[in-house]
Amino acid sequence: MRVLIQRVRKASVTVAGDLVGSIDQGLLVFVGVEKEDNEDDLNWLCTKICGLRIFSDEAGKMNHSIKDIGGGILVVSQFTLHASTKKGNRPSFISAAHPDLAEKMYDAMISKFRAMGIEKVEAGQFGASMDVALLNDGPVTIWIDSKRRE
Repeated sequence: MRVLIQRVRKASVTVAGDLVGSIDQGLLVFVGVEKEDNEDDLNWLCTKICGLRIFSDEAGKMNHSIKDIGGGILVVSQFTLHASTKKGNRPSFISAAHPDLAEKMYDAMISKFRAMGIEKVEAGQFGASMDVALLNDGPVTIWIDSKRRE
């Protein structure tokens, strides 16, 4: 699994003009599922995200996690995180998971965040064309890949 995390002051997702998810301060997590991804990838990634100390403390240093600040998480599916641009100019998505597996892992990630004690977990709509709005905080943007464990 690959995620692109953005620390935000607020973020929202709309589908066909309807608001489907929104948070105030927290993390916007774009998630892409790969063919070989499994529950181990999911567990490692959710634990890593919830433990990341990327929110400022009283001294302005990044020492607090999403749990420490009581922030929200907005999860958005994005298979294009597995784009390969190695050949030609049209990206290939051959390593992205089939939608059945991807949706299962996406839903499991949302449930896992809730089980880990994140009070506000919102989500986009899997497979939909979404408009994502955000007010980036920092900006702080972090890329994590569960296969590479970084």
